Amino acid sequence: MLKKLYPYEYVESVFTIDYNKLYEKGYRGIIFDLDNTLVPHGADSTNEVDNLIKQIQEIGFKVFILSDNGKKRIERFLQNIDNCQYIDNANKPKPDSFLKAVSIMNIEKNKVVYIGDQIFSDILGANNAGIANILVKFIGYNTEKKIGIKRHIEKIVLKIYSHRKKYNHRLGNIEIKSKNKTTKKKLLCEKNDLFFELAVKKGIIQRNIKDLFSKEKFARKKVEEKLPVTISEYNSYLIKKGTEIELQENKVVNVEIASSKINGLIIHPGETFSYWRTIGTVNKRKGYKEGRVIRNNKVKAGMGGGLCNLANTINLLVLNSPLEITEFHTHSDALAPDDGERIPLKDGTCVGYNYIDYRFKNTTDSDFQLNLWVKDKYLYGELKSVKDFPWEYKITEENHHFQKEGEDYYRVSKIYQNQFDKTNGELIEKKLIWDNHSKVMYDHNLIPKELIKK
Repeated sequence: MLKKLYPYEYVESVFTIDYNKLYEKGYRGIIFDLDNTLVPHGADSTNEVDNLIKQIQEIGFKVFILSDNGKKRIERFLQNIDNCQYIDNANKPKPDSFLKAVSIMNIEKNKVVYIGDQIFSDILGANNAGIANILVKFIGYNTEKKIGIKRHIEKIVLKIYSHRKKYNHRLGNIEIKSKNKTTKKKLLCEKNDLFFELAVKKGIIQRNIKDLFSKEKFARKKVEEKLPVTISEYNSYLIKKGTEIELQENKVVNVEIASSKINGLIIHPGETFSYWRTIGTVNKRKGYKEGRVIRNNKVKAGMGGGLCNLANTINLLVLNSPLEITEFHTHSDALAPDDGERIPLKDGTCVGYNYIDYRFKNTTDSDFQLNLWVKDKYLYGELKSVKDFPWEYKITEENHHFQKEGEDYYRVSKIYQNQFDKTNGELIEKKLIWDNHSKVMYDHNLIPKELIKK
C-alpha cells in the first residue's frame, strides 16, 4: 500500500527540475497541480512562474493544470499564460481526472509527468493512474505557522520513502542542484535582501538593453503653458489613515519630487510615455526619502516609497482618455481601508525602477499633456489636449467583495473601462482592465462585515 504514496522523484521546487533532461528521456507532457505547487494557496501567478511555463513549452512540452480549485480561480491564474489547458474540480486522488488530462493532451500516458505538492492527493492519484510523478516541497506564505495533520503524516511517509532506495530517483538525475546559479537566484531573491537587489539590478539591465534596441519614441518635451482642453482630471489626499505617519509624510515629499519631473510633459502623436524614463532614478541625493514599499508581498520602508500613488493617478487619467496603455502592473489595492466612497483603481498600480514600468502610447492625431503637482498634501492631476474627442469614459467595478482564504482575506472584483459615444450615450466598448484578487494588508477587523462573502 505504501508504495502507492511514493513519488518517482522528490525535489525542492518546480524551478529545480531539469525539464530538458525529462524531454531527452522521452516525456512530452507536464501536468501541474496549482496551489502550493506553483504558487502559495490562492495567489496569482508570478513573472517567474509565467516564464517557467513558457520555457517548458519552448522545450516542446504540452503543459496542463489539474486542480481541485474552481474554474474562476484557475482562469485567474492563467490570465498571462497561453496554450495551457486545465481541468477544474479534479476530485483528486481519484485517477479519472488524471487520465482525462492525458486524453485531452493527446499524449501517451507513459510520456507524461505529473508534478504536485501533496502525497495523499497528487502522488497517490498519479500512481493510481499509472503516471510518472514528482513531489515538490509545498509553498506557503511566510505567515503560515501551522500545517494540517496530513502534512505531518506525509513527513513520516517521506522518512520511510528515503530508505526505500529502489523507489527513489526513478526518473533519473533530473534535479538541478543548488550550485546552479540561475535556480539559486530565483529561490533566494525572495528570502534575502542582497539577492533581491541583485535580481532588481538584473531587471534594470534587461530593461535598458531592451529600450536601447527599441524603435519606440519616448515623450521628452515639457512646456509650462497648459493645453486648452481638459480630457480628464483627478486629485487625492496622500495621507492614509492608520499607517506609519512618518512614512506617509515622506511619501508626500517623494510624490512632489517625482511629479515635478512629469508636470507639463507633452506626448506627441506616436510617442510613448514611460514613467521611469521621465522620472529617472530615485535616491537620497535627489531628495527622496524612505516611504512604504511592497516587497515580496510585505509592506516595509524603502527609498522613494509611495511613488505608486503617482502612477495610480496617471493610470486613472489615461483610462479616462483615448490613449493606449501599453504596460501596466499591479500590486494589492487593499493596503489600507477605503476612506469614504470606493474608487476603483485608486490603488493597485505597481512601479519599480525601472523594469516595472507604467507606459502608454498616444495613438491619436492630437498632442496630449500631463500636469501633476502636490499642494497641501493633495496630489492633483490633469490630462489635457489641443482638442476634444467624441467619446467619454467610465471606470466601473463589478462583484466587489472580500473573501477569506486560509488565514488571509482578499479583495475580489472585476474592473472595467467603458467607452461611450458622447452624442447619444451609447456604450461602444467594455474592456476588462483588472481581474482583481488583492491580499488585504491591513487589520482584518477593519474590513466592512457586509462586504465579506462566505
